[in-house]
Amino acid sequence: MRGVQTSPETQERVRRAAEELGYTGNAVARALARGRTGLVGVLSGSLEDLGEQRFVETLGRELGRRDLHMVVADARGEPDRERTLARQLAEQLVDGLVVSPLDPSDSSWEEIGEVLPIVTVGDALAGATVGEVLFDNRAGVGLVLEHLHGLGHRRIAVLTPSRPSTPDRPAERVVAEVCRSLDVEATVVNSRHSIEDAGGAAAGLLGSEPRPTALFCLSDSIACGVYAAAAAQDLEVPSDLSVAGYDGHPIAGVVTPPLTTVEWGMQDVATAAAGLLAAAVAGRPKSRTRVRVAPELVTRASTAAPARAEATAG
Repeated sequence: MRGVQTSPETQERVRRAAEELGYTGNAVARALARGRTGLVGVLSGSLEDLGEQRFVETLGRELGRRDLHMVVADARGEPDRERTLARQLAEQLVDGLVVSPLDPSDSSWEEIGEVLPIVTVGDALAGATVGEVLFDNRAGVGLVLEHLHGLGHRRIAVLTPSRPSTPDRPAERVVAEVCRSLDVEATVVNSRHSIEDAGGAAAGLLGSEPRPTALFCLSDSIACGVYAAAAAQDLEVPSDLSVAGYDGHPIAGVVTPPLTTVEWGMQDVATAAAGLLAAAVAGRPKSRTRVRVAPELVTRASTAAPARAEATAG
């Protein structure tokens, strides 16, 4: 059918027979024959997260440039669902897997990594991977907390999605360490990525007394929920409350006031992840490759000196 090592006459006879029988080629069978499908699984921690949506869309373009196409699965912020989806993708004839893990320490990653090339984004996995694109969260968290401290904030709340710490993404532990060194009181609250859930989590913080003077959100999606909660309580950003995000999503530049956030260079992250997986699918490299991404603080109008500190200084 493919005309490999056959004469033109034989090819023609086979094609005529195929037409008479109504035969069509089977894509799955062809994929099995050559050992590749051209499909890769992309397992998202939560597509409620605006930053995750942007990453998946950018990754799709980069994979396409390498003749790979993605099958996307959403773990919805649930580690058990993530585990199930990862196994299902591994069974669906995909050539490899890109994952932003909710539970990097889960032992099933090692089992999956033995049969499927895995590239992890954000966190290092407990199991075998062919590539890692890791965020330097220690530096990113430190940049934001030091910025808020420099403005005069001493009572800060941190809203974070519920994810376990790893040696490469110890967000909650870094918050405690940096705040302790700066003599800052920190409250850590878990929130899902959705704007609605983040707004609910923020409402409780904003209704407490004494109220935090700044909220640091480990997702720009969560920061949007904080904006909504502040507006509902007639609080103005930044005069009543400073807000900082973490993703560098384009929405940070168009909300009012524009959001202070951490830029991770998502285009470069997607390019690195796609390149690592494409190389693994093609049979190279044989050893794990690690790319570490450095953060950049983008300061905008959502952060300012706390009003109470200004009044005391005056």
